[in-house]
Amino acid sequence: MKFSEQWLRQWVNPANDTQALVHQITMAGLEVDGYEAVAGRFTGVVVGEVMAVEPHPDADKLRVCQVAGGDGEVQVVCGAPNVRAGMKVPFATVGAVLPGDFKIKKAKLRGQPSNGMLCSEQELGLSDNHEGLMELPDDAPVGRDIADYLHLNDVTIDVDLTPNRADCLSIRGIAREVGVLNQMLAEGPEITPVPAAHSDVVEVSVKAPEGCPRYLGRILRNVDLSASTPLWMQEKLRRSGIRSIDAAVDVTNYVMLELGQPMHAFDRAQIQGGIVVRMAGKDEKLVLLDGQEVSLTDDTLVIADHDKPVAIAGVMGGEHSGVSTATRDLILEAAYFDPIMLAGKARHYGLHTDASHRFERGVDPELARQAMERATALLMEIVGGEPGEIVEVSSPNDLPAEKVIDLREHRVADVLGVHIDRTQVEEILGRLGMHIDKLLRDGWRVRVPTFRPDITIEVDLIEEVGRIYGYNNLPVTQAVGSLELRPVSEAKRPVSAIQNFFVSRGYQEAITYSFVDPRVQALVDPDQKGIELANPISSDLSVMRTTLWSGLLKTVAHNQNRQQSRIRLFETGLRFVRFGDEIDQQPMLAGVVAGPQYPENWANGRRQADFFDVKGELEALFALMGVSIAFVPDQHPALHPGQSARLELNGRSVGWLGALHPQVQKKLDLNGAIFVFELFLTPIRTGYVPNFKEFSKFPEVRRDLAIIIGSDVAFADVERIVKQTAGDHLTALRAFDVYEGQNLGEGNRSLALSLFWQHPERTLNDDEVHALFDGVVKVLQKELGATLRS
Repeated sequence: MKFSEQWLRQWVNPANDTQALVHQITMAGLEVDGYEAVAGRFTGVVVGEVMAVEPHPDADKLRVCQVAGGDGEVQVVCGAPNVRAGMKVPFATVGAVLPGDFKIKKAKLRGQPSNGMLCSEQELGLSDNHEGLMELPDDAPVGRDIADYLHLNDVTIDVDLTPNRADCLSIRGIAREVGVLNQMLAEGPEITPVPAAHSDVVEVSVKAPEGCPRYLGRILRNVDLSASTPLWMQEKLRRSGIRSIDAAVDVTNYVMLELGQPMHAFDRAQIQGGIVVRMAGKDEKLVLLDGQEVSLTDDTLVIADHDKPVAIAGVMGGEHSGVSTATRDLILEAAYFDPIMLAGKARHYGLHTDASHRFERGVDPELARQAMERATALLMEIVGGEPGEIVEVSSPNDLPAEKVIDLREHRVADVLGVHIDRTQVEEILGRLGMHIDKLLRDGWRVRVPTFRPDITIEVDLIEEVGRIYGYNNLPVTQAVGSLELRPVSEAKRPVSAIQNFFVSRGYQEAITYSFVDPRVQALVDPDQKGIELANPISSDLSVMRTTLWSGLLKTVAHNQNRQQSRIRLFETGLRFVRFGDEIDQQPMLAGVVAGPQYPENWANGRRQADFFDVKGELEALFALMGVSIAFVPDQHPALHPGQSARLELNGRSVGWLGALHPQVQKKLDLNGAIFVFELFLTPIRTGYVPNFKEFSKFPEVRRDLAIIIGSDVAFADVERIVKQTAGDHLTALRAFDVYEGQNLGEGNRSLALSLFWQHPERTLNDDEVHALFDGVVKVLQKELGATLRS
């Protein structure tokens, strides 16, 4: 919110100088980004009148002018295209100093003497406009110092408001705050109803009252929009960062800045029938005032006539219904639009307007009529016209309900850390516009004004009391609180343990965006539909990830494109999956391995990492976590059908491991074999609690076993059967040889195992071991079709 200090002081004029005022506003929670003079530093510039203009005899683009500046007429050579006899302009006399320490001296331009310079706005440091001379009103007094005439002893203050303080997006709102801080009354112009001069009214129909609970319209006939906006209004707009366009637009902008109510003016001749406030039809088109054509979506609130949309409600009007110098009758609009309905609509269409900025944050629902009366009076003063009656359509049930909040005196002291006298609290609340409905035993029942939609609960009122009381006046105290140690389950491992494990194995931790390219995600997780973002940063970051592979694989491609051949990355983060109307955020662990298994050096070969390398590292992780995960051969659409496994915990799928499918790899432009894994983080973090177990003092017994089994039999099945059959004293099972050859027959392989038994309290005898060994062999023969290898 940018505004002129002089304009503010017309409402409330504290004794503070500019710097003190800026500090006071900032300390009240309305942070001032900065302030700057409204014009550059200059001297010797007065109001001049061009008495005569003649062509330069030796230059086509120059003019020889006779200029009156208070001390007689002088000759000035000027190249501005808009110079003409009779106009009044800023005139820099000989000896004047313009911004940038540019001194005006007598000179000759193409042989013609020039005694001074006629100035544009840019040359005075008022704006960047240098297309022509700055024109002054016809009644500007010739010879008067221009800085004094334009009241340029002023600064523009820029306040960076938080989204909840929409009430301060106007001079009235800022003045109200300054008045409260200085215990002064903010007084603006008196707004009185403008009586109707005719019976014409605009027909208004509101078909979407939940989005537009209040709409006001008024016809203003026989206006003259060729009339210029007064200089005082142009200057106030300019100093607030808004350029002057025409009288109708300038007045609506002025009222918005003054009161905080955005307005719009339609050309009545371009409105077919009446005004209809409704939701847009699917694929309806609208050409906006900036010339942009947009396709409207059916969740957009529009202002329409009986034939077509004429504006996006609360955002921007349409080009077709906009006013021009040919406009004779206006329809003025002032409305209250629901902030939730309008939230994000301007950004959806690539827009951000002063109106949308205010409506999205919340405009006072009771302000529209005042703004309509103020705009009507200003327009009649500038462009004339005959006003009609104001037509108002409202839906009380859809308007914001009046808020009544109980404020407890002891709660104020508890939160602020200081006791504030009841009388002072009541006085602060009163200055803020709050109405105390009732005095309670321990506080007050407070009615919140409609211009403060941000105040909804008791602590909001306490914050307001503390803000006006002065944060600097609150005592400095040390927070005292008891910190109790929370019990942490020993069986639940921290995520940091997983991170440290992978780092110790040579992995690097990656952190990728939670929103990803939908095309990449469709390749690696085609079975899940990603949640689309309403306002994505870009088209390749437009859906929430359903798998961490989407980001990791793009990181691999980024590194490979920069000559990095050995890549080992892991990531812990959330994936986002929709279940009905709910979005489930699931913690995941994922990783990717590409290139050589070991860093290149004299001791290591250049063997490429394979499926079993990654499987072994996961098995080491699971052993550290104390969980038993089974690797079950299965197929995943993004993984190589012969090198993929589903990870199971107690029969429940918890993740995947495998080589990236060659087709997916080709589409992602990745080189070499790529191995990926992903699993749910929560299940693997909870394992067994380590317990002490005494070493046995008795000898260990070993028996070796060589069996022939089918090549399709997994070692996990052999291991399971041996451990189930070999008894409680089996301490280890190791596979020390695997062999496949023609002499074993097609589809068979030999597996050599070592079984170890050890009793904690005595020595096992041969009969016991033979019995256990024979039992293992029989079960293997029965369940897996194994035969002893001779």
